[in-house]
Amino acid sequence: MAETATRPSSLIQTIYGDFVRRLGGWISIADLIALMAQLDVDSSSVRSATSRLKKSGTLVQERGRGIGIGYRLAAAMEPLFDEGDRRIFDRLEPAALADGWVVAVFSVPESERAQRHQLRARLTWLGFGNAAPGVWLAPARLLPDARSTLERDGLSPYVHLFTSAYAGFAELRAAVAEWWDFPAIEAQYAQFTDAYRLLAEDLRQEPEPDPVEAFREYVPLLTEWRRLPYLDPGLPSELLPADWNAVAARRLFVDLHELLAEPALRHVEQQTGLSRTAAPAVH
Repeated sequence: MAETATRPSSLIQTIYGDFVRRLGGWISIADLIALMAQLDVDSSSVRSATSRLKKSGTLVQERGRGIGIGYRLAAAMEPLFDEGDRRIFDRLEPAALADGWVVAVFSVPESERAQRHQLRARLTWLGFGNAAPGVWLAPARLLPDARSTLERDGLSPYVHLFTSAYAGFAELRAAVAEWWDFPAIEAQYAQFTDAYRLLAEDLRQEPEPDPVEAFREYVPLLTEWRRLPYLDPGLPSELLPADWNAVAARRLFVDLHELLAEPALRHVEQQTGLSRTAAPAVH
């Protein structure tokens, strides 16, 4: 398993996002602790992380009949995880330049500077580039995610959203290189590729991986990967450096996903007794 410094709460969110949501949405704390132990996380760290996730509104505690205490995702979190699925799995190809841009223009009073900071952080996390003070843009396909995120966070009163096409005057490729920090994005892709290239090479030479090992490998790599589609909005390929390393990193992720996701899910089913067609009764 590749070495990571990933927080237990991030690993837990990956387990919920990619497995538990497909197995009825609920898992006992005992089973969660057992799964996390296979990721080398001790039970006290799991309990502390679930407690924090409960306080933050990410998880809701429920008791399963005859199964004990467990947790499911809060209903309010489902849209966030759905958005994450689209970013992680559905938008691996670059956006089309002809589709244009979504532009966010905002103005926040000085007396509400905390909202200004939150707006910048949210737009950065969504993958927007900063073209000028108060002016941010991203490929137009990010409009639905931007709209829902800003509304959910109570930031929509400060923002105007537009869709547009670039009409001049600077050369667009040069301008885009100023609006996004390409070296920083490439460094993140390089880190992922360096961490998981050898794993992919080994797996391609073997039969289907053991489900336990698939789980041990897949959860950390998906946790590491899932932040990258937010840092990188999938800019049109015409605007990117010729040696843009995201192409190889995305190919590596897809290969590993195809090799590990299904056996990892089977392991979670076997470990927990949950299934893709039934959920434990709760009250």
